Amino acid sequence: MRSARLAFYNFGLHVAPAESEAVKGFVLREPANFEAAARACGFIGRSGYAGYPGARSWGVQVFPRYMKGSGFDSAPSSLSLWADIESLMAFTYNGVHAEALKNARNWNVKPTWPPLVLWWVAAHHRPDWQEGVERLEYLADHGSSPHAFTFKQPYGPEGAEISIDRDRVKELAARNAETQTDLLAYVQTLKV
Repeated sequence: MRSARLAFYNFGLHVAPAESEAVKGFVLREPANFEAAARACGFIGRSGYAGYPGARSWGVQVFPRYMKGSGFDSAPSSLSLWADIESLMAFTYNGVHAEALKNARNWNVKPTWPPLVLWWVAAHHRPDWQEGVERLEYLADHGSSPHAFTFKQPYGPEGAEISIDRDRVKELAARNAETQTDLLAYVQTLKV
């Protein structure tokens, strides 16, 4: 697939409503995480949320079947596009986002589903929320494949399994760190 872009969708369930003290740390970090992504190497764009300021929503936001019975009508999820898997990995597991991941078990229920899914799209295609949900559920039902995969078993745009270039991930993470020093300093001051 020429000029492919990497689509990324993740989904979780909080341990309590978003306005509660139990997930305040997540809520306080969310704007810094969005800004860190926007500054990250290889970031192309992300969907916003209908009714919230910022980026436009990529379609009507829907949620996977794992939300059924949770008592929530909304849940933390994101949908974004990246230049490649190394760029996404450098952002996800380093800096501001990594700091949030350290605390995720305090804010989110332990998932019985894959928390994220990756897939390749053509350069002109922008996925919507429904596509993200379908890919996540497909991954849960069928395992990793070129249609829906994870960092642990990645595929390239042509459909073959690939190895992630860990040296490039480190290089990109270092470059990201240079542009996110202020954001990381901020989130490290948060005590929740």
